[in-house]
Amino acid sequence: MPRAKVGIQFWPQHTSMDALRDAWRGADAMGVDSIWVWDHFYPLFGAPEGPHFECYTMLAAMAVETSNATIGALVTCNSYRNPELLADMARTIDHLSNGRMVLGVGSGWFEKDYDEYGYEFGTAGGRLRDFEAAIPRMKSRLGKLNPAAVGSVPMLIGGSGEKVTLRIVAEEANAWNAFGPPESYAEKNAILNDWCAKVGRDPAEIERTVGMMSPDEIDQVDDYLEAGVQHFILGSGDPFDLSHLQRLIDVLA
Repeated sequence: MPRAKVGIQFWPQHTSMDALRDAWRGADAMGVDSIWVWDHFYPLFGAPEGPHFECYTMLAAMAVETSNATIGALVTCNSYRNPELLADMARTIDHLSNGRMVLGVGSGWFEKDYDEYGYEFGTAGGRLRDFEAAIPRMKSRLGKLNPAAVGSVPMLIGGSGEKVTLRIVAEEANAWNAFGPPESYAEKNAILNDWCAKVGRDPAEIERTVGMMSPDEIDQVDDYLEAGVQHFILGSGDPFDLSHLQRLIDVLA
C-alpha cells in the first residue's frame, strides 16, 4: 500500500505575511507533500475584522518560494472569480511552481465574503448549480491556454453533500477533501464510491484527503486510514507551530 501523504493548510488570518512566508518555506523544507491556504477575505474565527490575506496572490508567492510540495487553495470559492480567469490564474501559478499547482475548488459558503465584496450569495443550491456549470469551463480553458500548464493541474473538490457534491466529485475530480470525524468521513467515502459506480468512474482515480482542524486529530490517524484517507492535511494558525506537522509526519512514517 502506498504511504499516506502529509500536507498542511496555513490559515491566512490573524497573522503577518512574514510569518506565512516563514511557515510555508519551513514546511516545504520538511518534505511535506502539499501546502495549502484557504480562499476567504475575512477571518473565519477569532476577531471578525482581524488581519487577513487573499489566496491567489499568496499562492503565486508560495510558488516561487517553495520547491517540493504541491500547492493550492483548500478550496477556492467558485463565486469569486470567472471560471476562465481562475483557470488562467491556476495555469500561471503552475508555471511559477514548475508544475506543482492543484486546483482546489468548491461552491462557496461564507456569507460575509459575499456581502462585503459585492457577490450575490443566493442559495446553497444555486451556488452548487453555478459550481457544476463552471467546472467544464475551467477545464476547457485549461486546454486552450498558451502556453499550456507544465503540470496536470489536478482538480480537488471539497464538500460532502451526498446528493450533488459527491456526484460531481465522482464525475469530475482528481481528489476529494472532507473533514472528520473518522466515522463521518467513512460514511461519505462509501457514498462517493457508490457514486463512482453509478457514473462509471474508477474510485481509485480519486485521491481521498482529509482536513484536520486540530492537532488532536493526529491521535485518530489509524481510524482515518481505515476510513479511506490517503492524504492528511493539518490546519494551522499563527503561531505556525511546525512541531505538530512533524508529529504527523512521524506517525505516518
